[in-house]
Amino acid sequence: MALRAEKKAATRTAISDAAMGLFLARGFDKVTVAEVGEVARVSVNTVFNYFATKEDLFFDRQDEVVGRLAGAVRDAPDPAAAALKLFEEELDRGEPTLGLHPDSPRFWKVVEDSPALQARVRLLGELAEEAVATALMAAGRPEPDAWWAAAVLAGIDRSLHAQIRRDIGKGQPPDVVRHEVRRTARRAYTAAGRALS
Repeated sequence: MALRAEKKAATRTAISDAAMGLFLARGFDKVTVAEVGEVARVSVNTVFNYFATKEDLFFDRQDEVVGRLAGAVRDAPDPAAAALKLFEEELDRGEPTLGLHPDSPRFWKVVEDSPALQARVRLLGELAEEAVATALMAAGRPEPDAWWAAAVLAGIDRSLHAQIRRDIGKGQPPDVVRHEVRRTARRAYTAAGRALS
């Protein structure tokens, strides 16, 4: 059974890697799923067995992205402190989805050039915020308060990611960006903690 799971994971990775290579080279809208399958050496049906839509091929870690902040604040006595802790841990380990790699502007250029990917980014942001609100309600926060608290926490998170994108896009060294965004995160989440308490 473990061998079967390994083979499935390897196939998924091969498809995802093939897709990203094509997207970065030619843009999202100019690549077909059939071309992805051809490069990955699998059928179109196999691609769709692993990825329901073409957008899922591009954002292959979207489930993690949507659930990460909710997972951090779930059952936390201080949701803002928990969100800050998560963000700093991600900075320290060089979490790829933060976009601190000097090559990340290529990824975001593909997004900027595609209305479909821009729409998916907005949807992922909404889903992440909803997941945070659900986690806060499950912890006992009243529904209206959970929604505005989720909007604050998710908004800070989006803003921090945007700061990284802007600064890396300007050519600033990742270590400098990491230092500056950490300072921003501490200020923002400290203020949010006061508001949420």
